[in-house]
Amino acid sequence: MSVQMLEDNELLQLYINGNEESLSVLLQRHKRKLFSSILVVVRDKALAEDIFQDTFIKAIQTLKRGQYNEEGKFLPWMLRIARNLIIDHYRRIKKMPPAPVYRNEDGEEVDVFACIASENEDYEQKLQKNSLKKQIRDLVNLLPTDQREVVMMRMYYDMSFKEIADVTKVSINTSLGRMRYALINLKKMMEEKDLAVY
Repeated sequence: MSVQMLEDNELLQLYINGNEESLSVLLQRHKRKLFSSILVVVRDKALAEDIFQDTFIKAIQTLKRGQYNEEGKFLPWMLRIARNLIIDHYRRIKKMPPAPVYRNEDGEEVDVFACIASENEDYEQKLQKNSLKKQIRDLVNLLPTDQREVVMMRMYYDMSFKEIADVTKVSINTSLGRMRYALINLKKMMEEKDLAVY
């Protein structure tokens, strides 16, 4: 059987046992999705390429030390490494990126708070919802850094509060508290701007 046909966990086992080609197959298989995921967050091609390379270096080092134990979930593991490197980068420069925005096939802005519009929603409702999402994203960017960071990690990176606590090196209660204050502040800012959530 060709190495190309093997599952991720089989390729990883081969690599751990010394087969270098199996790692190349794995990297080839997942590099596009991984790079796209990084680029959507950092929105800077050069930075995305650096983080992309660092992700593979870190993964290879972890594999060589025999510390990989994800039971074949290679891509989610790589995405987690990339996410941590992105967070480390922004913590180093003391600045979280603004709430991510990208465009869907229709050219509409999609962000952290994007939700799927129901089929029977009329055009005006969609416009109102898109406008509201943009205003909320702008408000998230006004939050204090520690609150914005926890909102980003929770809403965009889909991290648990335990993961957020580990990354930010605070207790879970502190993470929960920051999220609570962020939501209170967002609600207050929304009321001040007279924004209604539909």
